[in-house]
Amino acid sequence: MGNFDDLKSIDLKNSGLKTTLPRLKILNLFEQSSVRHLSAEDVYKELINEGEDIGLATVYRVLTQFEQAGLLERHHFESGKAVFELKGDGHHDHLVCLQCGRVEEFYDAEIEKRQTAIAKERGFKLQEHSLSLYADCIKPDCPHRK
Repeated sequence: MGNFDDLKSIDLKNSGLKTTLPRLKILNLFEQSSVRHLSAEDVYKELINEGEDIGLATVYRVLTQFEQAGLLERHHFESGKAVFELKGDGHHDHLVCLQCGRVEEFYDAEIEKRQTAIAKERGFKLQEHSLSLYADCIKPDCPHRK
């Protein structure tokens, strides 16, 4: 294994998971992908495109293990299909396209302050939250539209 793979092995071991080739390949895919939210099917298709011989059942099992170990976070957006993203990149919210299901991340300090203030006004101390906005894409030349 090269130095990069050694670092991933350390991440896996620190999370309590044994280092296996499927786990390394899937972790690498999440770390290298320009798409931050991937379904199990997305992961499987990408691995097949790379010539990897990893079954869909293995992909589902590894994604669940990564979620339980705190490496990935699972989201259930309006599409009904679970998608995963690497955990630990700081808080952000999601904007979900109702046409194609594409997810864009955003952070807005004013929204964050307002949510904290609303909780406080009602006698709550906010511990965590998840905000997903569902919208119709109005970009005339959206590259993601089918």
